[in-house]
Amino acid sequence: MKYVRFSAAGNTSYGIVDGDSIQELRGNIFEKAVPTGKTLPLAGVQLLAPCEPANVVAVGQNYKSHLGDRPQRPYPGLFWKPKSCITDPGVEIVFPEGASNVHYEAELVLVIGKTARNVAREDVPQYIFGITAGNDVSERDWQKNDLQWFRAKGSDTFGPVGPAIVTGLDYNNLLVESRLNGEVRQSQRTTDLLFDIATIVNYVTQFVTLQPGDIIFTGTPGQTKAMAPGDIIEVEVEGVGVLRNRIAEARAAAR
Repeated sequence: MKYVRFSAAGNTSYGIVDGDSIQELRGNIFEKAVPTGKTLPLAGVQLLAPCEPANVVAVGQNYKSHLGDRPQRPYPGLFWKPKSCITDPGVEIVFPEGASNVHYEAELVLVIGKTARNVAREDVPQYIFGITAGNDVSERDWQKNDLQWFRAKGSDTFGPVGPAIVTGLDYNNLLVESRLNGEVRQSQRTTDLLFDIATIVNYVTQFVTLQPGDIIFTGTPGQTKAMAPGDIIEVEVEGVGVLRNRIAEARAAAR
């Protein structure tokens, strides 16, 4: 099942994608959503981030190809992204003033389906509603020099997700890719995660209670490069679709 969150005629709703159409739902997909009987053309709506998380968890250095020569931790390296960074498909990524080394990071993103606390590894599938695609946009100079990564990875628009939440996929074996201006820059399967999905959810929920709609960025593969104003960055997770965002043109600093 492929769920989207969308805006049409001034209203925001969830829906189920059926080919080129959306079956509109009434209610929250994490509680009890029911069909309204209304069908809309997919091309005629504005797709939004497919959920509204209260918590945005992220795992760093979770592929050997991205870790490089750095030593692997004995547990997942976690950081938080503020929910204010969450960005809709198609919306521009805006570099804050002073940001000059901003990279893309293509990632599989988990969407939690029910309240999760101290979840055993074997029970993790029961708590995952579905998956989506995400771009953990990162200002590398700030990431290197700041005490916390709040601005390096949490600035406004630094968390695009979407275009849909898909259920029923084998998230342990999916291809994750990024394309910058149409050129493939990252391409690796989630079988190569250093800490698999069960380990991540088990570890996070030992310390933090996750709620329905919360999301977990699971890490990015390979090496990344800086983006520039006018670039188009695409993140594709197998079975989910393409998350596409443009880098906004540089704006003059306020005087």
